[in-house]
Amino acid sequence: MKLAVSTLGMPGDGLDRAIEVATAQGCQGLELRLHPDTGVHRGLSADERSSVRQRVEAAGLEISALAGYVGVCEPGPDEPVVEALVADLTLAADLGAPGVRVFPRGEDPAIGARRLKAVSATAAGLGLRVLVETHDQMATGAAVARLLDEAACPETTGALWDLLHPWRHGESPADTLALLGPHLAYVQVKDAVSAQDTTPVPMWTGTVPLDECGELLRSWGYSGWVSLEWERTWYPQVAPVEEILPGAAEWVRRFRRE
Repeated sequence: MKLAVSTLGMPGDGLDRAIEVATAQGCQGLELRLHPDTGVHRGLSADERSSVRQRVEAAGLEISALAGYVGVCEPGPDEPVVEALVADLTLAADLGAPGVRVFPRGEDPAIGARRLKAVSATAAGLGLRVLVETHDQMATGAAVARLLDEAACPETTGALWDLLHPWRHGESPADTLALLGPHLAYVQVKDAVSAQDTTPVPMWTGTVPLDECGELLRSWGYSGWVSLEWERTWYPQVAPVEEILPGAAEWVRRFRRE
C-alpha cells in the first residue's frame, strides 16, 4: 500500500502547504480535491497545470488521484456529465494523475454505465481510470459493483472503497471486498464516531472496523493507494490533518503486504 492524503483535510491551504504536510508525514502521494478553494480545478491554464505537476514531482510526491465531483448516475442529460468528466480526465493527464474520483449521485446503474462507456475511449487514450466511490445513493460495494459490471470497461474504470460508507449502510467489510473484487483500485481510510454520526475522529478512536478492513486488504493482496480522507472541510471543528496522518501511516504500515 502507498499512503496519500486528501487536500479535503486542508481547507484554505494552498498546494504548497499540502505538499509540506504530505512530505513531513511520510506520504508518497497527494489526492487533490478539484475545487477553486484548493487551487486545482478545470479552469487552470496550461502553464498553471504544468506548475502544479512540477511542484508535486519536485517534492518527490505523486498525485494519487484527482477527487472530482461529477455524478455519473445523476438524473438528466448525458452530455453535460460526459463533458465534465472528459474535462477532469484531461486535467488528470496534464497533472500526471492516474485517475479521477467520481460520485454516483443517482440510483440507476444504466445511466452511469452509459456515461462510463462514453468516456472509455478518452480514458484509455490518456491511460487513466474513472474511480467510482462507494458514496451517496450507491454507498455499498454491491451497488458500485453492479454499476461497474454493467459498464463493462474494466481497463478504464475502478472502484474506490471509502471504508466508512458501505459499513455504515450495513454491508460488512468482507462482503464489500468480495463484491468489489477485481474492480478495486483505490481506498480511502478514515474513522468516525459511529454509523449514525460521521464526525471524523482520530484513527482507532471511533467505530469504523479499521483492523478488519486492513486484514482483509492485506490478505487479498491489495498494494494500491490508501488515502486519508480527513473531512475537515465539512467539519471545521476537528483537529488539523497533520495530527491525524500519523495514525493513517501506522494503519498502512500495519496492513501493508510484505
